[in-house]
Amino acid sequence: MKNILAIHDLSCFGRCALTVVIPTLSAMAHQVTPLPTALLSTHTGGFKNMTFLDLADTMKPNFDHMTASGARFDAVFSGFLGSAEQIDTVAYIIKNCKDSLICVDPVMGDGGKLYQTYTEQMKERMSELCSLATVITPNLTEAVFLLDETYTDTSSMTITEAKEYARLLCNRLFDRYGCRYIALTGVECTENGKLYIGTAVLDNRKYDFIANEHVGTGYPGTGDIFASVLLGQMLSGRDFENSARIAADFIGTLVSDTYAAKTPVRDGVLIEKSLYKLIQA
Repeated sequence: MKNILAIHDLSCFGRCALTVVIPTLSAMAHQVTPLPTALLSTHTGGFKNMTFLDLADTMKPNFDHMTASGARFDAVFSGFLGSAEQIDTVAYIIKNCKDSLICVDPVMGDGGKLYQTYTEQMKERMSELCSLATVITPNLTEAVFLLDETYTDTSSMTITEAKEYARLLCNRLFDRYGCRYIALTGVECTENGKLYIGTAVLDNRKYDFIANEHVGTGYPGTGDIFASVLLGQMLSGRDFENSARIAADFIGTLVSDTYAAKTPVRDGVLIEKSLYKLIQA
């Protein structure tokens, strides 16, 4: 059993961040130690007038108290961060967890746009954070912003074209940030009239592309679940490529089941029905 410090927000309703990170990693027999970055009534996608409590001032004291009390972490896993101050705190934490596997999900935007809350200062700080990571899991939008490049919609590309485009992005991310492992998610492509969602994986220059048929629509929280499964499988001893494949397949199952159940998109995916598959694995 590994102990993972999970640095994410707590959105009470909507199945994302800590409400999916904790059960996903726990189902793979790992201990999760949460370090909340903010408390929200709901996530920010599809809801209005949500409550928001910034917990930036509590993060460093909480971490310092845990480590002073004897807590040690096999991995540090960060997700959505709400300010440059929080990003600096995560960098401090990483530098004080020298023997930990560091997984950074650089949550910055989607669909070719940065989130409204994101500033240029935060973007610069996130770049610094990625340079401290062992694993990064950006989506396509976040990858191009980390590289200061222009977003390209890949949905009209064939699988072969998308695979090559994603490979170039992964190699440039590797050159800039030096991360051992890169999982680039959300690469849409089309083959024989069917839409696929691709995940590009790079393990110290070893490259592969995982394409699953895209069923239904996109749901909040799937990026958090993907990164959680990837990290949990790696900590269980599986290699990076197989861990990413298991994570991508699991997301595919969740999306298909959720779409078939006609669950409102903003409610997130029906993870509760499928956690047993991670326990069995």
